[in-house]
Amino acid sequence: MSHKILVVDDEPDLELLIKQKFRKEIKDESFRFVFAHNGVQALERLEEHDDVSVVLSDINMPEMDGLTLLQKLNELNNPLLKSVIVSAYGDMENIRTAMNRGAFDFLTKPIDFNKSALKSRDELVAVQRDLTTAARIQQSLLPNVFPPFPQRSEFEIHAEMITAKNVGGDFYDFYFLDEDRLAFAIGDVSGKGIPAAIYMAVCRTLLKATAHQVAHSGEVLRRVNALLIPESEAATFVTIFYGILNTRTGEVQYSNGGHNSPMIVRSTGEVELLPMTDGFLVGKIEHQDYDAKKIQLQIGDTLFLYTDGVTEAMDSDMNMFEEERLTSYLKKSNGSSTRELARGSLAELKAFAGNAPQSDDITVLILRYLGRNLS
Repeated sequence: MSHKILVVDDEPDLELLIKQKFRKEIKDESFRFVFAHNGVQALERLEEHDDVSVVLSDINMPEMDGLTLLQKLNELNNPLLKSVIVSAYGDMENIRTAMNRGAFDFLTKPIDFNKSALKSRDELVAVQRDLTTAARIQQSLLPNVFPPFPQRSEFEIHAEMITAKNVGGDFYDFYFLDEDRLAFAIGDVSGKGIPAAIYMAVCRTLLKATAHQVAHSGEVLRRVNALLIPESEAATFVTIFYGILNTRTGEVQYSNGGHNSPMIVRSTGEVELLPMTDGFLVGKIEHQDYDAKKIQLQIGDTLFLYTDGVTEAMDSDMNMFEEERLTSYLKKSNGSSTRELARGSLAELKAFAGNAPQSDDITVLILRYLGRNLS
């Protein structure tokens, strides 16, 4: 059986609170609510809704208060209409007056509780809004227009990132150091959320600034490590892979600061791990040195960089995706564009994980050498 209830109160938030409190009953239509902000509006609503069975009314309201409304309701001579006074005032004089004017019952309204609940709701909404803004700012810090250098035909590059929370600690970046040298990097900050995102922004800024000052990739990481040490808390560090592609020759100089070793996808479809360099986590140990190595990319060769959120992603049975599955995907996807490889690898990962929750940020950066067109 459905009951239509007229709520009369000048509290602006009461309608929202009632709809939240009785959302189940409203959904199954066992309760239907009509709202008015004073006694005058209440009488108008009753003319519009002749099937109202209960009137819940505040006492202190503008234009017509609740006690006057009770008197007007008695004049309607509707024995099926029950009036209940709901007020923040619990004094006997109001109770006596309300009952004398025909109130069916008298309830004390928990105003402070309602306002506290509403304040908490508003605070949660504000936090969510701030997190959404932070995520948008973080995304804007990273290159997100592809292709990023449409006038350059010597290489192809694409990146994708999916954070585990609104904001994350993964990052990627790429930029020209001069006409022929393209710097590229991928990193993974320990932890997730706002602290990791702030540390990520600092790390990315320091890396880019240092890269424009120093030619040796290992020296870049050494200086960034020294700069980050004072900014790092006990459990905070970052892993970084940093490389420099000579777009004229295809040679890559690189250094690895404790990061997952990228994969080389040869133009023939063969997949191999890039040899590691000496070096440890960045921002953790003072006076740390970082080695550098070089590889030669042939036309059509591809570097697949990723964070451990890829290989350590788990399905509902706690099985990890691991390097073997990634290698298998890269082999069968030979010939795909960098954009297709990036998005396809994430789709493969999602299919593997199924409904299992994402526990870490997931980032991929893919760079393919195409050679210089001399025509």
